[in-house]
Amino acid sequence: MYHFIGIKGSGMAALAQIMKQLGYEVQGSDLEKHFFTEEGLKKQNIKVFPFDEKNIKEDMKIIVGASFTEENEEVKKAKELSLPIYTYSEMVGKLTKKFETVCIAGCHGKTTTTAMMAHVLNGIKGANYLIGDGTGNAENKNEYFILEACEYRRHFLDYTPTYAIITNIDLDHVDYFQDIDDVIDAYQSYANNALKMIIACGDDPYTHSLEVTKPIFFYGLKEDNDIKAVNVEYKISGTSFDVFVEENYYGHFDLPIYGKHMLLDALAVIGTSYYERLDAKEVARIFKTFMGAKRRFTEIKVGENIIIDDYAHHPNEVKSCLNSIKQKYPNKKIVTIFQPHTFSRTKEFAKDLVKALENTHKAYFLPIHPAREKQEDFEGVTSEIITKQMQNGYLIEKEDISKIVEEENTVYAFMSPNDLWVLEEELKVKLENK
Repeated sequence: MYHFIGIKGSGMAALAQIMKQLGYEVQGSDLEKHFFTEEGLKKQNIKVFPFDEKNIKEDMKIIVGASFTEENEEVKKAKELSLPIYTYSEMVGKLTKKFETVCIAGCHGKTTTTAMMAHVLNGIKGANYLIGDGTGNAENKNEYFILEACEYRRHFLDYTPTYAIITNIDLDHVDYFQDIDDVIDAYQSYANNALKMIIACGDDPYTHSLEVTKPIFFYGLKEDNDIKAVNVEYKISGTSFDVFVEENYYGHFDLPIYGKHMLLDALAVIGTSYYERLDAKEVARIFKTFMGAKRRFTEIKVGENIIIDDYAHHPNEVKSCLNSIKQKYPNKKIVTIFQPHTFSRTKEFAKDLVKALENTHKAYFLPIHPAREKQEDFEGVTSEIITKQMQNGYLIEKEDISKIVEEENTVYAFMSPNDLWVLEEELKVKLENK
């Protein structure tokens, strides 16, 4: 029996589903509050218990989520019983050796790119996949394993990728990485773990600085890329473009995607498809039915208004989300509801968040979600360090939408890694009853 401590985490929930489908006995524990990842666990009939040391038995193997230490009673009990304990990334690393693994890493866009890659390769040849939106799917017969690979604490170095995809390199997780050079060093080590090749975004300012020992192919919109999109049209219905690989025409794609960032994500998938010798017309046909990843530009229509739920928390992700909204809804106002994630990230990127959000109609800010950090270590760091620099910035309390003014013909964009579904539902009811 594998017992998952922190099973409702997005990666942990996906891994639990995969291991259940591969034939292992699986259960887990977590907080009793609702997480959006629970639906997948319920569908697989995976038992989830509240944290309790009595959950830990002699015959178990333990998988521990990244947020949990010996302060957790179950971790402490597992160590007392000398049970085998694996981190999330260690267990995923074992799976990467069993399949032809396509790892997707990058500071931004890796969840969407992983979902795209899984959709295309599974639709054409069959693929196992672990997506950081809590989605996991597997069959022992499948050749591919599509994996979202996180750089935090260099966890992705536990993996053995056939293809190492890099969507971009940027400074994030400033509680761990010292500077951008430290981030680049981590990605360089990850890239050199590739068994076959590296496919990286050539439009990114840092990917060309990687010193790699395996073949590397670059994708993007710039002329010098190996995999490039030309004749690009950004439309209300989506984005259309032609793709050339190493100067050879590969195919035409007309996809339901929005913004340059999603076009670049799509090129990573199309480039991998080319090197796997998949038919371009078949790739385009399957890709056209892509519906997006969970909590990545997820939309709810309420009359003439739209509510969007997105995972964006880094300033560059916020800008990308807003650009997608502007492409799809050019005639609507944009109101954002943003929850900063971690004190260290808020302190580091406050000015960049101001620039990203100051041109929206209104920007509402929730209190900072601390995640793994403590308020006392960051005196004076609150959401107000952002709003006081903005003319259109407003503070609101957690789960209180009373200050949000109902607008006409508006897109309300909720952005945070934290699940804001309660607020979104309250706003939906408020808009319906106005």
